[in-house]
Amino acid sequence: MRILGIETSCDETGIAIYDDRQGLLSHELYSQVKLHADYGGVVPELASRDHVRKVIPLIVKAMQDADTRASDIDGVAFTQGPGLVGALLVGSSVGRSLAYAWEVPAVGVHHMEGHLLAPMLDDPAPTFPFVALLVSGGHTMLVKVAGIGRYEMLGESVDDAAGEAFDKTAKLLGLDYPGGPLLAKLAQQGTPDRFRFPRPMTDRPGLDFSFSGLKTFAANTIREQGDDNQTKADIALAFETAVVETLAIKCRRALEQTGLNRLVIAGGVSANISLRQKLESMMKKSKGEVFYPRAEFCTDNGAMIAYAGMQRLLAGQHEGLDARAKPRWPLESLPAV
Repeated sequence: MRILGIETSCDETGIAIYDDRQGLLSHELYSQVKLHADYGGVVPELASRDHVRKVIPLIVKAMQDADTRASDIDGVAFTQGPGLVGALLVGSSVGRSLAYAWEVPAVGVHHMEGHLLAPMLDDPAPTFPFVALLVSGGHTMLVKVAGIGRYEMLGESVDDAAGEAFDKTAKLLGLDYPGGPLLAKLAQQGTPDRFRFPRPMTDRPGLDFSFSGLKTFAANTIREQGDDNQTKADIALAFETAVVETLAIKCRRALEQTGLNRLVIAGGVSANISLRQKLESMMKKSKGEVFYPRAEFCTDNGAMIAYAGMQRLLAGQHEGLDARAKPRWPLESLPAV
């Protein structure tokens, strides 16, 4: 089976062709970072319009690269949610229209399920069951994964997610959008232990996350300590360390609670080198395993949507012709495969 995957949930247009025997045949990605940089964040209407402009040319390019004709496509997968409703409708409308024209099934994919399964694109791939830490944009969640669609929510962010806190703190430090990667780069120049930031919600039981207070702590520190370059780097390092250690503490608790010793991290923040090193060290000590996608598949991409859609289509799941989008969509509501 050969699948076309379409990702348009936010500010990146991702297209991929995936074959269940040959694997990933091609993938294209267009980022709208420059478009939104002047506004300091994503402008939903501009994002939707740019998806309209880019999605068809990227589909054509991906199919050419994969040496694939329309008659070779057995199904179309698109991101149905969660995300920006206008952006989702672009992918949904195009995906369903192509499926109708090509007389193949279409399937709507949950964006976070795509991230969760992204490590499956590499070898070795994780095997079920495992605990997944999903840190993508506005989401931070811990999930017990017994199989595809067999998800138990263990904890999630109650306010700002880790990615949002990274971007907002980066803005306070005067960094450009998107600030998370720039903050991590600045942190490399920081002086260890000059500042110590709190590890939010680690002094109480439970697996939920809260990063808004950490952002406020960073804002107060910036205001009180001045804004010379070294101080900014020191604050960036203290902030990053607090986020990384908080995530690691919660992951360790989740593994202990579930009795599992296999961890998957995915989503944009999973590309953070400090987070990977911390979790690798933690899992090595416990003789466990940790998996994460290659860097290009940490952020939004069509490959993860094509792979997740493939699993759903192989199980006989597909959508009708009405172009629906689900800006809010609980992960644990998905049917099992």
